[in-house]
Amino acid sequence: MEVKFFDQTLENFVDDLEKSTIAKVVRAIELLEHFGYKLGMPHSKKISVRLFELRIRGKQEVRIFYIYKDNEIVLLHGFVKKSDRIPEKELKLVNQKLMMVDKL
Repeated sequence: MEVKFFDQTLENFVDDLEKSTIAKVVRAIELLEHFGYKLGMPHSKKISVRLFELRIRGKQEVRIFYIYKDNEIVLLHGFVKKSDRIPEKELKLVNQKLMMVDKL
């Protein structure tokens, strides 16, 4: 499956991570591209009916939200995880982007 970034903001977020974390993000995206729906824990986790998170572990804990749309994987939003729960602010942002994708 083809993987697409929703916007430049997410690409900038990835570029600003530590080099070792960037390598892990790239690897996780490659796994997602190759395995698609079959990619599971510890790399991917279902958050809701349509929303999934790509889980990057290491010095920086990174989460990248994504959806499947028209035989593509759309990476919506990413953040550095600092607590056990997904912050409301991050969920609000990803839901706004999800609504924008639905309008396309």
